[in-house]
Amino acid sequence: MKKPELIVSCGSLEETKRLIDAGADAVLVGEEKYGLRLPGNIGLSDMQVAVEWAHARGAKVYAAVNNIFDNDTLDGLTAYIEQLHLIGVDALVFGDPAVLMIVRSLGKTIKLHWNAEMTSTNYATANYWGSQGASRVVLARELNMEQVLECKQHTDLEVEVQVHGITNIYHSKRELVKNYMKHQGRDHAVIEDRSKERGLFLIEHERRDQRYPVYEDINGTHIMSSEDICMLENLPELIDGGVDSLKIDGLLKPLAYNEEVVKKYRMVIDRYTESPDTFEFQDEWLDEIRRLQNPDRELSYGFFYKEQVY
Repeated sequence: MKKPELIVSCGSLEETKRLIDAGADAVLVGEEKYGLRLPGNIGLSDMQVAVEWAHARGAKVYAAVNNIFDNDTLDGLTAYIEQLHLIGVDALVFGDPAVLMIVRSLGKTIKLHWNAEMTSTNYATANYWGSQGASRVVLARELNMEQVLECKQHTDLEVEVQVHGITNIYHSKRELVKNYMKHQGRDHAVIEDRSKERGLFLIEHERRDQRYPVYEDINGTHIMSSEDICMLENLPELIDGGVDSLKIDGLLKPLAYNEEVVKKYRMVIDRYTESPDTFEFQDEWLDEIRRLQNPDRELSYGFFYKEQVY
């Protein structure tokens, strides 16, 4: 039985090392200027160390270049991609065709993983990007299990899905939180701190028990889900369906939490693929994740078992 890759997003060189040690087969890293919603910034020098360290242990490093590029942001992108190729990253995760065109113009053979967030919803579009040079499609988090498995059946591309962690539900290039705080007359110090570390969240008037983390960086405003996906007990369904890569999003989570999550997903993947006929999921395997889980954030199946996805 084919064993899927386990990938996790990382925000520092230390996280990269510890999460690979915990069992990750690959890590997703990058810089805010070129990548969206990363747990932290990893510059080229640290990325080179990460690549060398990961490759020595049989793991892979993917670089996020999935920003929404305007003309100004394009400046420097070609040189950045050249450097990523030189340090030996295993693939670029992209959504904008500009990345693909630059790779072509440079004559590089670096792998491309197409990740357009909510628009990667069908196998025909995935196959189009495959014909342009992509080797993997990262499916939208809004697809249910039936749609995910159907996509896998109708494409020769590798298929990646998120199985754990927070998801993005809204993005704007505008500084919406900053403008809101100014409208409220907040002082300068409060207005300037709108980072991930600040711990801001939105609450709807009709659903006060739901808290949506919100933060701003150089790419604008990001509003995230109020729950965390957790597909630990349902991994066999994805593995049987041939899904190639299972992603844990490390955004807005402490390192100790992500380590425990990676360890548990590593264990379930290994145990199931080694002996699928005798495998039985034990609920206590979730206990450590539940113990570390923020009590204000429920674990859920996301959209995997919902009929209505849009």
